[in-house]
Amino acid sequence: MYKGARIAAVVPAYKEELMIARVIETMPEYVDDIIIVDDCSPDDTSGAVARVADARVTLIRHEVNQGVGGAIITGHKAGIELGSDVHVIMAGDAQMDPDYLPALLDRVTDDGYGFSKANRFYSPESFDGMPRYRVFGNITLSFMTKLASGYWNLFDPQNGYTAVRTEVLRRLPLDRVAKRYSFENDLLMHLNILQVPAVDVPIPAVYGDEVSSIKLRNVVPELINRLTVGFWTRVWYRYVLWSFSPIALLLFLGLALFLFGIAVSIWMVFQIAASVIATAATVMLAALPLMIGTQMLISALQLDIQATPSTPSYAPFRDADEAGPKRGR
Repeated sequence: MYKGARIAAVVPAYKEELMIARVIETMPEYVDDIIIVDDCSPDDTSGAVARVADARVTLIRHEVNQGVGGAIITGHKAGIELGSDVHVIMAGDAQMDPDYLPALLDRVTDDGYGFSKANRFYSPESFDGMPRYRVFGNITLSFMTKLASGYWNLFDPQNGYTAVRTEVLRRLPLDRVAKRYSFENDLLMHLNILQVPAVDVPIPAVYGDEVSSIKLRNVVPELINRLTVGFWTRVWYRYVLWSFSPIALLLFLGLALFLFGIAVSIWMVFQIAASVIATAATVMLAALPLMIGTQMLISALQLDIQATPSTPSYAPFRDADEAGPKRGR
């Protein structure tokens, strides 16, 4: 146990025959359960797991590949059944250094957060040696995820090195979370709907001999679709259905005015191209909605940033020999 909390490490694995044993062997002793989910690997990943003598290991093999998110969801369900208090994600390719695991766990077990995640880009030097297109891609995706998820205090959304309380997982509709590459992004949107306090933890990345199987032509459309749907789903639940917030009013009215202004502007351009002189009233008909709509959208954005669930709200866990309740609320 770790500070009175039972820890389960969920390890999604796909074609990790060469690295999975290292992941198990370097797992800290305070991790009570190691849940390996072999996502229908074509190699002998399951066999490599079976050859490691560790009583903490639970091996689950998917008969159909479900993606990294699907493997993590399966692991979370297994961890809940095992009675864990906190779940951590450890990659099957040994990219996640277990020495930094206490930094993630402390924010959940001691500091009252429901979810903590690693952030590889915690300083300008973190981008050193990375190609410019990857730097641009990471920054763009991070800001798109901030907007869609509402967690404006988080960065590096594709980092899967995370810790989450089991009580949070019980509240999540796990079967509705994306199962493929957009799992981490979609999870954040679901957590925000539940207003789970989340925090970033600076942790450097570890790169080994792994080879990425990600195909951008498939990943990019999936991510854009997931972020778009997730944004409007979050707005609907948090700012419309559960409490009609000024954020919703500013967003919808501002968007309507902005689009109306754009439409009038386009019409006016065609009129000018046809040698029709634009009157002052026509110009104002386009400019005023654009200006007012833009101001409303900025105000909605500002209020959404202020509504980021980042204040710790869970009680700390207690060691077995301490008085008082063990679990948080």
